[in-house]
Amino acid sequence: MSAPKYWREMAQRYRFEAAKCKKCGKVLFPPRLACPACKSREFENTRINDKGTIETYTIVRIPPSQFTDEAPYPVAIVNMGDNIRILCQVADCEPEELKIGMPVRLEFRKIQQEGKSGILAYGYKCVPE
Repeated sequence: MSAPKYWREMAQRYRFEAAKCKKCGKVLFPPRLACPACKSREFENTRINDKGTIETYTIVRIPPSQFTDEAPYPVAIVNMGDNIRILCQVADCEPEELKIGMPVRLEFRKIQQEGKSGILAYGYKCVPE
């Protein structure tokens, strides 16, 4: 399966969706097949908060080949509430401006371009609030 098709099939990458357990109410992001709290397999879709805070971050200076033109770039673990933490790139911010506890917002952005054909893959990045 091509990377763009794989990414399109993951609703949480495009709609900030999580799974909420119908039995115990635990919110899971990304969605899982079974709830780790109660082992239920019944879920409903729920939107996650699009605002959070940076818990920790790092600056990638030696990136994978498809991101060499972006280096150095910050990557952060962001607390989105409901015990949801995501790892994502921080955009529109110089690395020296980052701070733990900094409020950020998720945005839908281009993540990468695949191969010579230029197929684009989109997903979320966070930006300062």
